[in-house]
Amino acid sequence: MSAKPVGQDSRLERALSLEIVRVTERAAVAAARLRGRGAEKKSDQAAVDAMRRELSGLAIDGTVVIGEGEMDEAPMLFIGEKVGTGSGPKVDIAVDPLEGTTLCAKNMPGAIATLALAQDGTLLHAPDIYMDKIAVGPGYPRSVVDLDAPADENIVNLAKAKGVKPEAITAMILDRPRHADLIGAVRKAGAAVSLITDGDVAGVIHTADPEKTGIDIYLGIGGAPEGVLAAAALRCIGGQMQTRLVLDTEEKRERAAKMGIKDPRRKYQIEDMVKGECLFAATGVTDGRMLRGVQFGRDVIETDTVVMRSTSGTIRWIRAEHRHLDKFK
Repeated sequence: MSAKPVGQDSRLERALSLEIVRVTERAAVAAARLRGRGAEKKSDQAAVDAMRRELSGLAIDGTVVIGEGEMDEAPMLFIGEKVGTGSGPKVDIAVDPLEGTTLCAKNMPGAIATLALAQDGTLLHAPDIYMDKIAVGPGYPRSVVDLDAPADENIVNLAKAKGVKPEAITAMILDRPRHADLIGAVRKAGAAVSLITDGDVAGVIHTADPEKTGIDIYLGIGGAPEGVLAAAALRCIGGQMQTRLVLDTEEKRERAAKMGIKDPRRKYQIEDMVKGECLFAATGVTDGRMLRGVQFGRDVIETDTVVMRSTSGTIRWIRAEHRHLDKFK
């Protein structure tokens, strides 16, 4: 069973669920100003700077456990950095100020600014390495899919649970050479494959609403920090996710051990990666299946954000118009 907030934490969390929207909005707008300019590092830094400024004003005693770097030399939002005013609840913070830097640089669909906030000590401290992942949405029997099962077996079992043929299943997979065999196995089982170039936080979230996104299952190896962020989202809205860190060198195993990873072969469930109650927010930078990108008008900036709260299972879609444009400079 997951930990529950006590005292006034629940009320604080309700207020913070709207406060963190401002954080991802500002990061998204900062990055969107550089869309299509081929400037990956500049757009990422702009998002980081904007997110850090907004986090500094939140009434929290926060620690970044998933951030832009593992060492204090990282420019902003490094793992272990303290954020917030220090006067509020103690919380863990996971951030990806610009998920899909290449997508933003090329003005391609799916770039987002995202953040998760959880009770202190409840987020997995994942090093910035690869993580093997499988995820499906809510409404299925537990363990309907398994990270260690062959891809074709997972497709068949999911189709059976959904009451359809494998041909009606669509899997989302990062378009990488390492996934060639995986893609082949999924297609051999009869399922369709939707390839993405970047953005596997959104990719996992797509599985939560297949009627809208057309995605039934997420498979493959992506970033570990993004895996924890995606787990936070599914912790709020339901679904199943299993992961395992790819610790294929001694250096990686040592890094993981320093962050508290005791079993390098452990298979994580959602509740292992996000043990307590949490909040999740994402704002579109470029247009995508889930969120519309930032729209710049003469006198207004429009943003599109989803914010989720695990305590209540509430999902809010916030289309905002920002008229005091000087605040976004």
